Amino acid sequence: VGRLNHLAIAVSNLDNATKLFRDVFGAEVSEPVPLPDHGVYTVFVNFNNTKIELLHPLGDKSPIEKFLQKNPSGGLHHVCLEVNDINAAMETLREHKIRPLDPKPKIGAHGKPVVFLHPKDCHGVLLELEQA
Repeated sequence: VGRLNHLAIAVSNLDNATKLFRDVFGAEVSEPVPLPDHGVYTVFVNFNNTKIELLHPLGDKSPIEKFLQKNPSGGLHHVCLEVNDINAAMETLREHKIRPLDPKPKIGAHGKPVVFLHPKDCHGVLLELEQA
């Protein structure tokens, strides 16, 4: 495992959340980017040492929509860690009986392979691994 890549926060109002980090905290924020394969809009908030990813639902089958139904105010959605070789990392996870949510990595918001790990296998935390 490498460095912490980002923390992701599910938000019910992407514009308001963007304004909070940009206008109140003075952070650099990206434009919203739709990721239809993941069912989300993303905005990245950049800091010197890491990023925050703001997630907003895109489409009826968005996992973020389901998260917001349970947590209407939003909240911490996942933690993303970098790995040097995502396929080797997945093999190690299987050996330790840690289940990925998908059998193969998908291309994530940074254009790199990612895989999410089952929260029940990671002490209640949804972990995302991203190829460095």
